[in-house]
Amino acid sequence: MTQPFTDDSHPAEPYPGARPGHCFVHLDGAGWPVTPDPGAESGWRVAPDGQDLDDWLAGHGEPPLAGRMPVLAYGSNANPAKVTWLREELGLTGPAVVLRARCEGLAAVWAAGLRKTDGQRPATLAAAPGVEEEHAVWFATAEQLRVLDRCEGRGLRYRLVRVHTGRVTLFNGGVVDSVLAYTGAGTRRMPLLVNGRPVRCADVDQRGARRLGGRPADGDGLDVTPVHGDPSPDDWPDRLFVYGTLQPGMPAWDLVAPFVTGDPVPASLPGTLHDTGRGYPALRPREAPALGLGLDNGPDNGLDNGPGHSGDGPDDSPGVPGHLLRLERPEDALPVLDAYEGDEYRRVRVTLPDGQVCWTYLWTAAVGDMPVLPHGWVENRQ
Repeated sequence: MTQPFTDDSHPAEPYPGARPGHCFVHLDGAGWPVTPDPGAESGWRVAPDGQDLDDWLAGHGEPPLAGRMPVLAYGSNANPAKVTWLREELGLTGPAVVLRARCEGLAAVWAAGLRKTDGQRPATLAAAPGVEEEHAVWFATAEQLRVLDRCEGRGLRYRLVRVHTGRVTLFNGGVVDSVLAYTGAGTRRMPLLVNGRPVRCADVDQRGARRLGGRPADGDGLDVTPVHGDPSPDDWPDRLFVYGTLQPGMPAWDLVAPFVTGDPVPASLPGTLHDTGRGYPALRPREAPALGLGLDNGPDNGLDNGPGHSGDGPDDSPGVPGHLLRLERPEDALPVLDAYEGDEYRRVRVTLPDGQVCWTYLWTAAVGDMPVLPHGWVENRQ
């Protein structure tokens, strides 16, 4: 599948609507598949030309992934036709970036009340130990999140929270800790209990769900932190991978140290480190093989879709050594570090080999004839 798909191929009715079997971007009633690629600065490429997702977004005048927030889409928000409805009815602007994810310990279940608009039963999120489902993570801009707030009836029907229950893993292997999600805010959006148990949306379709009888649960079993006010893209993640002058013992450590909580953890990132000749290094992501963009909708599509899927994974080279820092106040720390790194570097979210998603700074210009720094260059320098 290399051509754009249309909303007609993924109808919104009955709720929650049909979902593409792949990650996608959506704009003006059409969508394009998105595939993971560790050699892309964003970590993703858009079919059919394999353009870096951040470059594709920039070409539409929209923020990159680093300017977006991860919101779990377990109901209709992963349906392309619903995205168009949000544009037409609530003024949603810009491309929607919807990346598939595996959710462990979480489930979409049928809510206790029916929707007033059409009498259909909506979904809500609940803890589900031992259950694994596939849903999606919408990387939303601040403006798009405000539209979702209105759609979900934030504070009335649903509340916006950070979910600490379970594990959400994107198809590039990145783990989305504390994902944003809309969960039930009142009795009508609590899980419906039938014979004392919630009913998973995966087990009963909308037609059957409307006929269910039961009672509302007292809660959803989720460990969450309610979000007050407007979240910022800089809130997530709270980890930073440093590999040059920001490392402990290096010249700029004192700049970042006041924002660090806990001990720096040695880590490595797939990529290549070059010597700029200016006293600081240049990191470029590891180049990946050219993508085969003859996509299908299944997990065996020849792509490296994450753990448990086929495709070429990272090689056995040691990667770029550095340290993983946890930032106590990332929304305060990152603007300071952005100013320090300047225009020569670009802050992006990257995925470490263990699935940890963190910020790092990539060199923005060509490396040209810059020599490659040896593994352990910091130790050699010290």
